[in-house]
Amino acid sequence: MFAGFKLSHLVSGCIAVLVGYTGSVAIIFQAIELLGATQQQANSWMLALGVGMGLSGLILSVRYRMPILTAWSTPGAALLVISLNGIPMNEAIGAFLFCGVLLTLTGMTGWFEKLSHIIPDAIANAMLAGILFRFGLEIFPAMKENLPLVAAMCLTYLIGKRWLPRYAIPSVLTVGTLFCWIDGAFITNVEFTFSVAKPVLIVPEFSLIALISIGLPLYLVTMTSQNMPGVVALKSAGYAPPVSASITVTGITTILLAPFGGYAFNLAAITAAICAGPEADEASETRYKAVVVAGIVYCIVGLFGAAVIGLFLITPKALVVTVAGLALLGTIGNSLSAALSQSNQRDAALVTFMTTVSGIAFFNIGAPVWALIFGLLVNAALSKTRAP
Repeated sequence: MFAGFKLSHLVSGCIAVLVGYTGSVAIIFQAIELLGATQQQANSWMLALGVGMGLSGLILSVRYRMPILTAWSTPGAALLVISLNGIPMNEAIGAFLFCGVLLTLTGMTGWFEKLSHIIPDAIANAMLAGILFRFGLEIFPAMKENLPLVAAMCLTYLIGKRWLPRYAIPSVLTVGTLFCWIDGAFITNVEFTFSVAKPVLIVPEFSLIALISIGLPLYLVTMTSQNMPGVVALKSAGYAPPVSASITVTGITTILLAPFGGYAFNLAAITAAICAGPEADEASETRYKAVVVAGIVYCIVGLFGAAVIGLFLITPKALVVTVAGLALLGTIGNSLSAALSQSNQRDAALVTFMTTVSGIAFFNIGAPVWALIFGLLVNAALSKTRAP
């Protein structure tokens, strides 16, 4: 499995983990605090989430030889923050289990995979480009936060792309880290101690209110805002992902780990794009090894529970967003090129892209889903008018 292992696999996998944690770990902590969890229970949550992402990603990537990275549901975590107030911990766990059952049934029935096949490639690529576009844009606000750091990283990227393209992103990460260390930019007021986390079983209880107000919305937001973009990310990278099997694995993972705090797992989109793009490996058939690295790192981080999360919290935001943005430039460019290459689908692709970038949300349904709906409607309308 590790034959032909490359530095780019190691760097891409580690960047994916870095982006995954720094992007939403604070939201997870808010949800944990709302439930009044003890420190041991909080550590158990982070253990379950880290190991769940690591093992499910390892299983899928090694089994199918594709960069199938999984993640906790970030919009699901945001939903929990606004929904958990007043809900007992045991009932919340019951709702998580309910969500896991729904995810598993979705994968086993195969209806979601059939739905994913009707999306034209141009629209899928436009949606992915829109999702990743804001990560490219984040580089420029980061200049205001720390111009010397961002400038040094961007200059390193240009030099690397010109003379050592395979090592451009590893060089960016190295230069950025050294710059922060020399400049004293790492945040030093974060408290953390190293200790191995232990799983804490929370016996689930089921109430109709919790199932309807937490379990069902958690399932819906995970499917629409996470799994759909996750499928699109892999398709846009040229893969034919095993959608049903992947949803089933994440659903079973949720069922097994929900009693320990693993509230919902799904296909990753943004971090998967880091591992599925050309920066991870020029050869598409071996990019899955970047996910293997990410899976192992996720498990290690999970084993140390909330303690190791402090290491991610000390990293300056400018460093994280600049590395992520530069690592995704190739994928953004390729996706936009593929989306606009077919003149008969260009209008639909543009509508999809702009809707995704807009960030609109109606009825608690995020922009990527509306982008698909609007894009498909435009495509259907113009296809009829252009039919001979």
